[in-house]
Amino acid sequence: MQQTGSAGSAQQTGSARSARPAPSSAAPSSTALPDPRTRPRPRSRPRLPALRHLGPNWYAPVMGTAIVASAGAGLPLGVPGRRTVCAAVWALALVALVALLGARALHWTHHRDQARTHLLDPAVAPFYGCLSMALLAVGGGALVVGRDWIGVRAAVALDVVLFGAGTAVGLVAAVVVPYLMVVRHRVEPGQVTPVLLLPLVAPMVSAALGPLLVPHLPPGQARQTLLFGCLALFGLSLLATLLVLPLVFGRLVTVGPLPLALTPSLFLVLGPLGQSTTAVGNLADAAPGAVPAPYPPGFAAFAVLYGVPVMGFALLWLALAAALVVRARRRGMGFSMAWWAFTFPVGTCATGAEGLARHTGLVALDVLAVALYGLLLVAWVTAAASTARGLVSGELLAAPRPAPAAPRPTTARTR
Repeated sequence: MQQTGSAGSAQQTGSARSARPAPSSAAPSSTALPDPRTRPRPRSRPRLPALRHLGPNWYAPVMGTAIVASAGAGLPLGVPGRRTVCAAVWALALVALVALLGARALHWTHHRDQARTHLLDPAVAPFYGCLSMALLAVGGGALVVGRDWIGVRAAVALDVVLFGAGTAVGLVAAVVVPYLMVVRHRVEPGQVTPVLLLPLVAPMVSAALGPLLVPHLPPGQARQTLLFGCLALFGLSLLATLLVLPLVFGRLVTVGPLPLALTPSLFLVLGPLGQSTTAVGNLADAAPGAVPAPYPPGFAAFAVLYGVPVMGFALLWLALAAALVVRARRRGMGFSMAWWAFTFPVGTCATGAEGLARHTGLVALDVLAVALYGLLLVAWVTAAASTARGLVSGELLAAPRPAPAAPRPTTARTR
């Protein structure tokens, strides 16, 4: 009986429990606390957001500032205080380089996804060659004018470090960027721009500035190795440029002018032209103390026979690029970081003309060097002032604006 009663009461209890409505999973009780494991975590805001869009093209101002100092020191002018001013400009380039290297290191640390995007973007990846050229330009400027302030020994030590790092980075960029163009990037014929030349010009900058270190090395094998190494870098960059330059000109002829924002990049073609002329001149200057006879006179003859025709073509391209820039400016081309293309390439033409003037003694080349340097100063002041305004306003470090949508086609009645 007890078992029957117990079973009956248990059955009634079970019936009572089953009669209660089961809690619905679709409508949880308002008093139920959410599971902390399913609570959405707040998104962490990226650190240093101002540096997210700091691309490798920001090394261009360092290059443009350094060439103002180096080219100014070689002018055939007896202006009082010229070297002091050039040394101050070089110091500004050195400070800018140090600050930018730190900022780019933070960019790679906190915005690695954006840095990877830059590397895989065919329009941005070539600018990694600017890192090499910025290191080389500041290092070469240390031996040209920086030694007046920091001494010859410190200038040589600084240039050894920057030249070694810049040459290594330039060689890596000259291989990696074209490799990415082949296997990852897809550059249509209508998208070819002079920006593709940037990683290929970097070894030419090493070829032009390496001879400045030759006299500071022990005589014999050390000097000869550096001199002929620079000559090899000269050939590497020149032959690679001859592969890309026809594509650039062919794009202009078949497709038409570049977009307004990219028009200043036409001046980048002057880089390999002026820098190669500077390179052969500096190689000829360093040859007498590095290689035995009868090689030094051959270097000097090659500097003139190569440099004069190339300088002629550089002046032709300068006139063409300037005309297209004036056309773009009239059509509304505004300032961008691409305006720094007006500085370093023109500066290399100025240093190339200075070298030709030394080896030929022609006053006309001295005049040409002074005229090109005047153009360089105007370009540098304009680009530097506009960059400073853009940094203060924050516009230059902001995210790029999306391209405006094309206007819808409209029809109109004609009578």
